[in-house]
Amino acid sequence: MDYVVLKWLHILSSTLLFGTGLGSAWYMLFANVSRDVRAIAVVSKYVVIADWLFTATTAVLQPATGLYMIHLAGYPLHSKWIMWSIALYVLAGACWLPVVWLQIRLRDIATQAAREGGDLPPLYWTYFKTWVALGIPAFIAFVLIFWFMVSKPM
Repeated sequence: MDYVVLKWLHILSSTLLFGTGLGSAWYMLFANVSRDVRAIAVVSKYVVIADWLFTATTAVLQPATGLYMIHLAGYPLHSKWIMWSIALYVLAGACWLPVVWLQIRLRDIATQAAREGGDLPPLYWTYFKTWVALGIPAFIAFVLIFWFMVSKPM
């Protein structure tokens, strides 16, 4: 595969990965701030779908295209910027995996509360706080990965 096409796929998938994550977090956060159970149920439903459609697929594409570009460009795999990028990607993934489970639980709890016309239970808010706490290091990790992708400090 041509390096430019590969780079385009890498940039496009990183944009989808980061953009979906940021957009999902934005809407999930503000739906929760509203405390409108029906809005939370609807938004969390679509956040879960977006995570499976965009985040999961691009999360696989990113390391595949990145490692192949490293190979084609002849960068040593042990370069500090590459090692940091990989470590930060693993950190973001380690945050994302429990976030997926939390989002599914948040969706299910909110859907049930909306159906029953009740409030969200304390467990919901515990899960939501954990979701936020895991999102912060993942966001920072991706911002740093973008820096390393662009600057490639040696």
